[in-house]
Amino acid sequence: MTEATGIVGEFLALKEETDADLLAMQCGDFYEFFAEDAETVADELDLKVSQKSSHGSSYPMAGVPVDDLTPYMRALVERGYRVAVADQYEDDAGEHAREITRVVTPGTLLETTDDDAQYLASVVREEGRDGATVGLAFADVTTGQFLVTATEGEDAVTTALTELYKFDPVEVLPGPDARADDALLERIRDRTDASLSLHTAEAFAPGRARHRLREQFGEGAIESVGIEREAAVQAAGAVLSYVAETGAGVLASMTRVQSYTGEAYVAVDATTQRNLELTETMGGEGEGSLFATIDHTVTSAGGRLLREWLQRPRRSRGELQRRQSAVATLAEAAMARDRLRELLDGAYDLERLAARAASGSADARDLRAVGETLEGFADVCEAVESAERLRESPLDDVLARPDRDRAATLAGDIDEALVADPPGTVTQGGLIARGYDDDLDDLVADHEAVLDWLDRLPEREKRRHDITHLSVDRNRTDGYYIQVGKSETDRAPDEYEEIKTLKNSKRYTVPELDEREREVLRLEERRHELEREIFERLRERVTGEADLLQMVGRALAEVDALASLATHAVRNDWTRPELTDGRELEIEQGRHPVVEQTTQFVPNNLHMDGAASPPDRERASGHADAERQFLVVTGPNMSGKSTYMRQAALVTLLAQVGSFVPARSARVGLVDGIYTRVGALDELAQGRSTFMVEMQELSNILHSATEDSLVILDEVGRGTATFDGISIAWAATEYLHNEVRAKTLFATHYHELTTLADHLDRVYNVHVAADESDGEVTFLRTVREGPTDRSYGIHVADLAGVPDPVVDRSEEVLERLREEKAIEARGSGGEPVQAVFDVGAGELRTGGETADASGAMEGAGASADGGEFDSESVLAEEYGDGAPDVLDALADLSVNETPPVELMAKVQEWQERLTEE
Repeated sequence: MTEATGIVGEFLALKEETDADLLAMQCGDFYEFFAEDAETVADELDLKVSQKSSHGSSYPMAGVPVDDLTPYMRALVERGYRVAVADQYEDDAGEHAREITRVVTPGTLLETTDDDAQYLASVVREEGRDGATVGLAFADVTTGQFLVTATEGEDAVTTALTELYKFDPVEVLPGPDARADDALLERIRDRTDASLSLHTAEAFAPGRARHRLREQFGEGAIESVGIEREAAVQAAGAVLSYVAETGAGVLASMTRVQSYTGEAYVAVDATTQRNLELTETMGGEGEGSLFATIDHTVTSAGGRLLREWLQRPRRSRGELQRRQSAVATLAEAAMARDRLRELLDGAYDLERLAARAASGSADARDLRAVGETLEGFADVCEAVESAERLRESPLDDVLARPDRDRAATLAGDIDEALVADPPGTVTQGGLIARGYDDDLDDLVADHEAVLDWLDRLPEREKRRHDITHLSVDRNRTDGYYIQVGKSETDRAPDEYEEIKTLKNSKRYTVPELDEREREVLRLEERRHELEREIFERLRERVTGEADLLQMVGRALAEVDALASLATHAVRNDWTRPELTDGRELEIEQGRHPVVEQTTQFVPNNLHMDGAASPPDRERASGHADAERQFLVVTGPNMSGKSTYMRQAALVTLLAQVGSFVPARSARVGLVDGIYTRVGALDELAQGRSTFMVEMQELSNILHSATEDSLVILDEVGRGTATFDGISIAWAATEYLHNEVRAKTLFATHYHELTTLADHLDRVYNVHVAADESDGEVTFLRTVREGPTDRSYGIHVADLAGVPDPVVDRSEEVLERLREEKAIEARGSGGEPVQAVFDVGAGELRTGGETADASGAMEGAGASADGGEFDSESVLAEEYGDGAPDVLDALADLSVNETPPVELMAKVQEWQERLTEE
């Protein structure tokens, strides 16, 4: 216990009671921070530090005004601090005392400036005979949304981490087992920017958690929404406990719990969300993402919902077609759509206002915003009903969910109770409209009568005493007073009692003024008390309608999100895709939704599953009904292969959001997951190289994808030796084709893979075309059938500004490699050294080192002095008489016509023969 006394001692004692990082303690009109907390806050918020003496010691002190605490606290919490707040009150003896009333954490911060959801999450892992189960609960205290799920099986943890990535919580509560697993905690930190907070283990106890849920949502809530797994119950109960114990005061806004399963949504893992740049670019910027591109919402709730739709696409064809129909109607009815967007533009965020009302932090302006938005809801409903097309669309069903009569009644009550433009705080008075409460009206009338007497007092006194410079005013020190200019103080009557002398005037009071002052103070105090009581009853009334506000808020948000999709579809000539339960993906003149905004985009077609062209069918051994479900995409660097594949994934995702898509037409078979492996970055801090990251992403796809998934692979095996890379890519292709059977687009520079189309019925080749004329290469951005045999990497190097000597030398080396000739390794001085590429060893060998028959091909090239290099003599000398036979076999071999696997087998055989010699 500290030796400090007084205010500092009280602060330090309270600080010991909480596990919060910082404590803000109210001292009159300020919230003060002392000791280390003061220094931390001063550094973070650039506050001035002073010193406070206590018990012979000096302590740093920093403070903020009571009315300004919220923005400072928000800044601290957004930096990851947990801030305890100790409010001041009067004890029974009339002395000032303080107690901690709430702890504000990232997940329980109500006063956020961010329109995005602010999820508090809980993770509970338990091991069973059938593997792990992970329970997850997500609560957004700013809106009252509460979601619960569980993942099971071998991939339970990975699936749970994907869910965490989707919801992107600001704070995570790990359960007792999870908090002891350092590897899991590290993966949570890796997947989210959330703060990890420890909550009491008792809150996760199954019995206590179940009691919490029933107490909050009703006796049958757990069973009715299908929360079956104990881990999910534990996670949900812990979240409710944490919200209650931190004093956020928003439990009343959590009116319903929703259970969801992964089967209802398309699996879009963290890697895919990043690769497709759904909500932020690879560089972490919002601008340039898919969300930023298609977001035309006019309300914060609408934008929040649209983002959620992108991160959690649906699998229900019925729900998606409902959204499509609404978008189609809004797209066709331009004037009605514009009118709706105009009405929505004035709507406030009802879900968040409901949470503020429940917490007791909503002021009169917040309640006025509730009333105005409920009135706007009625206008939106009327606009839909008055437009025949909209009235017959799913929009009418969306707006029919909330009880319109209840909404209208609440809006009327608020409008009747509050003045049109209420003050910003509930302590100022002037909140309640005339005619709402008779007792208040009487008080106001009496108060205004006294104020009127005071307003007329100066003129009356001037006339009575013939004093020109006389005024009546009021301040905290002197109360009401009469002020007379110094030049006329000799005219002040005897009844004026002097209370203060100033440089140019004197202040007086009279008995009647004192009496009126006491009356004003009494009436003001009673008026403010009564207004506050009336306002708090109104706020409780609004809190009691939290479920209504949430339903209206969600309905308006959905209309806004649908209108946004329609707006973008019209402006960009998007089309309504046909959704099927089959496995086809047919896109005619498809475009990338983001890239088309900034470039003159070249549209391309994509046909998968039963859409093979006649030449393809003929090539596929006459199988006219062969499934076309695996496309090997080849073509030059920078030609657009990645864009082509990403646009296929984005068209599929947009279709399963319920949106129109960037294409002339599209037919999309619904998928259960979209998986991508596109590029990789070193994660050396986590002990993972580029190639390791690539292989882990590939592993996840091979384990997770199903025959109903869409897989996008942009290069596999490029981060290792050539033969290793080809082997991995070859084997992955076979596995995806034979075992997983997912729709797959695989871009590669391993042209050897194109031969798989001759052996695997579902594999087809397409390539991005390029035109080469007079040494110049033009990328046509057009996708055509069949493979290509060139990557034009040197041309890309030239475009990137690689020095001309390097480009020119690259072309020379490439030409000699194609002709299977030796290469001169040019040093910085001396004669060039001849080298032959040893295919078996995967390295260059010089002179006498050229020992492997697999690299010493006939006509291996010129020697350094221009003479012929006698490879047969070298081989015979090195390996014996059998070497010429190997060399003859090698000379007779047609490399271009030999499948890679057969070629590698022959090389291995020759190596063994040479070794035996």
